[in-house]
Order: sequence, then C-alpha cells, then structure tokens
Amino acid sequence: MVEAVGSFIAAQASHVSFRWHVFKGFQSIMLNILKSLSKRQKRAIMLLLDSVLIVLAVVFALSAQGLEGGVLPHLIDYMTVLPYVLIVGAGVSMWLGVCTTQLNSYEGAAIGVTGLFALCLVTTSMMVALIVGIDLPASVHVVFGAAFFSMVVITRTVMLQVVLAIYRRSSSRCRVLIYGAGTTGTQIVSALRRHESIEPVAFVDDNAAIQGLSVSGLPVYNPLRISEVVEEKQIDRVLLAIPSLNLPKQAQIARRLEEMGLEVQALPSFAQLIGEEELLDKFKPLNAHSFLNRDEVDQGLSEELACYAEKVVLVSGAGGSIGSELSRQVLDCRPTKLVLFELSELALYNADMELRQVTDGSSIEIVPVLGSITDSRQVRKVLMEHQVDIILHAAAYKHVPLVEANPLAGLVNNVFGTQTLAEQALQAGVERFILISSDKAVRPTNVMGASKRLAELVIQDLALKRGAQGGTIFSMVRFGNVLGSSGSVVPLFQDQLRRGGPLTVTDPAVERYFMTVQEAVRLVLQAGAMAEGGEVFVLDMGKPVPIYQLAKQVIESAGYTLRDDDNPNGDIEIAFTGLRPGEKMSEELSLSGELVSTSNPKIFATREEGLSEMEVARALRRLREAMVASSEEMARAVIMSWVEGFGQMSIGEDLERKLS
Repeated sequence: MVEAVGSFIAAQASHVSFRWHVFKGFQSIMLNILKSLSKRQKRAIMLLLDSVLIVLAVVFALSAQGLEGGVLPHLIDYMTVLPYVLIVGAGVSMWLGVCTTQLNSYEGAAIGVTGLFALCLVTTSMMVALIVGIDLPASVHVVFGAAFFSMVVITRTVMLQVVLAIYRRSSSRCRVLIYGAGTTGTQIVSALRRHESIEPVAFVDDNAAIQGLSVSGLPVYNPLRISEVVEEKQIDRVLLAIPSLNLPKQAQIARRLEEMGLEVQALPSFAQLIGEEELLDKFKPLNAHSFLNRDEVDQGLSEELACYAEKVVLVSGAGGSIGSELSRQVLDCRPTKLVLFELSELALYNADMELRQVTDGSSIEIVPVLGSITDSRQVRKVLMEHQVDIILHAAAYKHVPLVEANPLAGLVNNVFGTQTLAEQALQAGVERFILISSDKAVRPTNVMGASKRLAELVIQDLALKRGAQGGTIFSMVRFGNVLGSSGSVVPLFQDQLRRGGPLTVTDPAVERYFMTVQEAVRLVLQAGAMAEGGEVFVLDMGKPVPIYQLAKQVIESAGYTLRDDDNPNGDIEIAFTGLRPGEKMSEELSLSGELVSTSNPKIFATREEGLSEMEVARALRRLREAMVASSEEMARAVIMSWVEGFGQMSIGEDLERKLS
C-alpha cells in the first residue's frame, strides 16, 4: 500500500514538474516574441485586434436589441456597412494614436481618446447605414459604440496584466519597502506597479494614525518593525519617500537601513523634480576660498613667469590635485611642450584629456608619460628625449596616516624619488628644479613630514654642489594644506555631511594653515621663477585655521545647525577622535622662525642650515640599507638621527650618528 501511494505521489510530482517546465518554456517563447516585435508589427497587431473588436461589438449590439427576425438577417444587411466602418476605424485609430499607445501608458487621456474613437465609429455607422438604406434603430449604433469602447478598455487592461505577468515571472523581481506612506509614497507605488522588475511590498511610516492600515493596497508598519518586515517580506530595497525630512535625517535613516544589508534610495520632492527647488542645493561643492576667512591671492600672471614661456616644462605627479593645477597654470605661460609625468594611469588619462581640450588649436604639445620618478633610466630617457628645461616636482605620497602606516613606501617615493629626479635633472642640464614641499617638513612628528624634510635636504645638497658653477637652479616651496585637494579636510567634511554626520575632528584645539590650490600654485610658479638657487620659499597663508571652527563653518554653509550640548536638537554633530599617530596640534613654517621678504609680498624666503654633503650621503646610505632590509625600525632610526624634531635622540643614536 505504501509503495503504491509513493508511486502515485512520484507520478503526480513528475506530472506537475513536466507541466511547470512546459509553462516556463511557453513563457520564455512569449517573452522572446514580445521583445522581437517592432513598432510597425505592434501597430498592425493592435489594428487587427480593434477590427475584430468592431465586428464583435456589432454582433453584440444587434443581439442586445432583440430585433425582429433574429440577429443573422440584420447582420447580413450590416455587411454592406461594416467595410466602411473598418476602413474609417483604421484611419481614425492611426490618426488619434489609439493603435500606437503603449499598454503601460493606457490610462486617463488615452481612455478619453478611445471614447472619441468610438464616437467616430458610431457616427460612421449611422451615416453609412442611412446612405445605403439599412433601417436600424439608433440604439443599435449607440450600443455598438459603447460595447466597442468597453471592449477596447478591457482588452488593453487584460493585455497589460498578461504582459507584466510574463515579464515578472521571467526574471527575479526586486521587492521594495517604501519608507513614507504620504502623497509621494502612494504616487511611487502607483508608478512601480507598472514596472516589470520592481514589486512594492509594504510601507513603513512614523505616523501612528495609519500604522496597521492599508494604503494603496499595501500594509503600513511601524519603523521599529523594519528588521522584522525585511525578514518576513524578503525585502531587497528601501525607497525613502519622505522628501519633507531634511537630508541629514534622511541620511541617518539610510545609514541604519544599509547596516541591515539593504539597498537604500532617497526620492526627491515634487518641487525639486519640477525645478522649483535645487535638487542637491545643500551638497553643491562650495568654493574653497569661502573657508579661508581671508582674501584669496589673485595677482594674475606676473612678468617673472616669462621664464616658463617657450620652454619644455615637466610636471611630476601631474594627475594629482596640485600637479594638475600646476599643469593648467603653466599652459597660461605658453610653454612649447608640457610633459605630464604620473604613476597613476587613471589620473594621467584624466589630466591628459582635460589639457588636450585646453590646448586644442594651439602649438603647445602635451606629452603624457606613465612611470615612476624612482626609475632612473626612465627619468633620464624622458629628460633627454624631450630636452626638458624646467621641472615642477609635485609627485609625493602626502596622506599622513597612510604614510605612517606604510613608512618604507613613503620614504622610497618621497626621498629617493626626489633624489633620482633631481640628480638626473642636474646631469641633463635642466634650467630650474622646483620642489613642492610642505609645512609638515618643519620639525616633523610623522614619517610623511620627515620624508619631505629629507627631500628638502637632498635638494639643498644638490644646490650647494652646483655652487657658482652654473647649471640647474634648485629651490623649494613650502606651504600648508590645500583646500579642495584629494584627501583634504573640506571634501572629507562634505562627504561626512552628505552621509548625515558626524563630522570628525581629531582635537578641539588642532589648527592648520590653508590655501586654495589655485593661489598656492600661482605663488609656487612665481617663487620658482625668482629663485637663484638653494632657497626655501614659504608662502603667506594668513593665520592658522582651527579645524573645529572649519567643521562648524562647513555645517552652517550647507544650511544646517550644529548639534551639541547647547543645541541638542541640531542637525549635525562634531565628534572628536583624538590625534592620529604622528599628528601635531599645529604646524610651523620655518626651522629658524626668520622669514625674509622677497619682491612678492606673499612669498618669503628662509635660509636654513642643512646637512653637509657627507652627512646627506650617510643618511641616504643608511636609509637605503633600511629599505634593503625592509626594516621600518631602521628607517625610523635614520629619520630620528638626521631630521630635526623627529623624536628625541638617545645617547646611543647620537653616538651612531657621530661614528657613522
């Protein structure tokens, strides 16, 4: 008995499986047919369908009237009228666009057009019947029109549901939970129900009055039950349909939902969609100079920059924030050739494409070079092949935490890369070499700053070797943070603001010097032009800016309020994370503290004692040994020995320096 039951169940399961595969195969065939139909073929199908509906409507109208003699004699008589009705129907359908209206757009105005179409058919039927002498009650023609109108609307609706069912079952659908059951939410549900791959499942809303009710056919839940609803309803995506809520609070909701593994999308308000409000007004990138709290330097091109005209200029790190701006401003000086030297392929591609558009139609040649400044053979080849006259050296690893975590890579690139490029420049007879340095090089407490100080020592040593013999003019330009550059604090704050906060500041008292990239580069070019050899130029950056004050300014400039103890209901809070490894409370501009004025009131020079030629050689030799040994401890010991301010030297370290 058990075996018989088992055989029966297996047979039924096999039968069901067979029917399911047949259904899926039919569904796949229908989907392929629907996708392969052209607009002309679809129009022909709809015209044929409407012609069939006209015939059916005529039969229905004659049957519904209960005419004397039955339906057939009157239908035979009407056959003289029917061809004219069909011809007029086809023409009017194409004229009114009834046969070309898409199924998912068939509502409202399209139904009204269908009513006008039916009225034209009724008029045609009555007039032709009168002309050919067929005596039919006027009610027959009226019922014909009403029946035809109803059939068209019903068939279009049924066809839409069939087509949607085919599409829905043919692929996995995205199940959507809508946050907000207001006007925007209900409109979204109406739109999504016609979408072939998205299925609205439920609402969540803070309004307790509608929780537990059904809105637009969907249940409304309390937001506290989101995790339960997500699991029960197998939700894939959440749509935030609450445009009246400010953006930081939307971002906070979105972040909480994303932690559940959900994809979250926010919908704009209707006013934003129609253009009455700026869609992303609060997140438009603000001009960097608005955070300077001082006037931006804008002196334009000076006569000193003529030294770049008709020259071959190489910019290392040309794809970075500073390097790309250097390239743009150098083009204004009209060089004959601009060599873009960059390690990052994407950054080089973007810089090359932008600058080629700027120089289109001019005689300036743009040469993109993909490579590393630590490769002496490639550097030598590039300098000799293009006969480079001026080098603007901006290539560096500059992000303090990353270099602190990867000190060997930072030292190789920033120190040995600078040494390689500078020595090859000297051998190739380059006229000028300008190193882009940093205020973090002054008594550094981090590896990045120490690497920039060692790079300065290398350049100072080469400047001394050059002496009075002529040759390459080496100089350095030292300045602080650049607003708006990659990894700088303002874009970080704006990104945190976009996510709803908090804005992170290391310490309430930390402060930094700031410049915009445009003014920094303008002064770098002028400083490089006035250099005579060995100078360390320092740019006037005004007063240092407290980072906490800058964070408050970013919040307020976006139209939000600070949330703190004094204002617990504010929009965005500022969180203090503590100083990062190697970070200082404030930066300095020079080792000696003495700045000498130059012909430009925004540029100062400082003469700082460097290391002797023998000391530089020893420091680089010890550093190279650390690289060969892949020892971060050895590298840090070298920095402590030779970079002023980097930690306190022990007696042993001092003895090692004297004996080495």
